[in-house]
Amino acid sequence: MKNLTCLIFCLVVTLAFSQQVPDTLYTPIIKNKYSGTIYVDHAHNNFHRIDNRFLPFARVLKQAGFKVKANAEKFTKANLKGIKTLVISNALAENSRPPFVVPTKSAFTNKEIKTIKNWVEKGGSLFLIADHMPFAGASEKLGKAFGFTFYDSFLLDENRRGIFDFTKKEKTLGIHEITEDKVEGKIEKIKTFTGQAFKIPNKATSILKTNEKLLVYLPDTMWRFSEKTKRFPAKNLSQGAVMKFKRGKIAVFGEAAMFTAQLAGPNQFKAGMNSEEAKENYKLLLNIVNWLTRKEK
Repeated sequence: MKNLTCLIFCLVVTLAFSQQVPDTLYTPIIKNKYSGTIYVDHAHNNFHRIDNRFLPFARVLKQAGFKVKANAEKFTKANLKGIKTLVISNALAENSRPPFVVPTKSAFTNKEIKTIKNWVEKGGSLFLIADHMPFAGASEKLGKAFGFTFYDSFLLDENRRGIFDFTKKEKTLGIHEITEDKVEGKIEKIKTFTGQAFKIPNKATSILKTNEKLLVYLPDTMWRFSEKTKRFPAKNLSQGAVMKFKRGKIAVFGEAAMFTAQLAGPNQFKAGMNSEEAKENYKLLLNIVNWLTRKEK
């Protein structure tokens, strides 16, 4: 029965998310106006871009007063000089195509990683989103540069389902100024839609805390699981964390759909901020970006 449940879940998710389209009708009520320019990476074969699956991501930020622009250039010191806040979501190496199998090639050169690290050290703010395999593997080296350990994996429960709630009540939603923000209101629950969990450095604060009830699955091929698939408990890991890094800041999250609004599959399943059970997700997005762009006193 467990194998049948897994097969049905994987089939539904694979079909649904291979037919993702942005929900252009999603418009939350935003109480406050913010400022700042957000650049979103378009130069690394990104699965999420502001002209496709991250269109609602950009629209929410624009509605809140932020300017949102695409960055279509590889990362160099000159390119990053004019950028204060950078979003990288689900990057892949050039020419990466399914079926995705391990090992996953890095989406960034060693030189780019060094450049990004130096940029953050000097005051840049990085919002890094690296979803389940192969996206986790493609950003593994970049995450490691800041002390985060990514697993090219899937975060699932014992029945291999991957949609989770993180709540204050269950103490899986961390206490931080991002979740306690007084402008948009305190956040009590966040829903995620299948991603990875990762190990965070000691100085980081976990926003989305995972535990031993969840498992990190390490398949050899994306979406292919069996009883022989390697796995381990996700105790003391995270699906989202933030950290100050010298003069800069970094927010790292292991799931991307939670920050957009999509209609998936032939039945137009709502996946993301537009889900009825994810009504506070847009607040998390705004609070993260506001924290990243805000100057420290």
